[in-house]
Amino acid sequence: MAGRYFDEWRVGDRIEHELRRTVTETDNLLFSTMTHNTQPLHLDAEAARASEFGQILVNGTFTFALMVGITVGDTTAGTLVANLGYDKLVMPKPVFIGDTLRAESEVVETRPSKSRPGHGIVTWKHRMFNQRDEIVCECLRSALLKSRVQIV
Repeated sequence: MAGRYFDEWRVGDRIEHELRRTVTETDNLLFSTMTHNTQPLHLDAEAARASEFGQILVNGTFTFALMVGITVGDTTAGTLVANLGYDKLVMPKPVFIGDTLRAESEVVETRPSKSRPGHGIVTWKHRMFNQRDEIVCECLRSALLKSRVQIV
């Protein structure tokens, strides 16, 4: 599962990532405790049941990290120099334990690096969907990639 080099990407390229993941209670519990996120909505079943959601709400930063992780194999594995940033992160719908998530990516910008000859920057719009095809997470991700050909 190798990622593509900078010169292999074009604006408008779209990937429906094959990997899907059903979120478990263990995922949410471990991620929340490893990151010291003590939000009762993520960890306390009684507090979550009394909330407007009526159940445990999956930690949003887990959802974001899972979305990025699912996309790596098809986008940057083996070609990445560095992730440069994430922008316009939104989570329009909640994720619950037992939801099955999938991701899509679309290239929205490419440009040669001004400071790193032979490299380029690709920006993707990543989207994560639940089993009802509702968007649960979305962001722009910019990465510095190696190029197969010399960029002038």
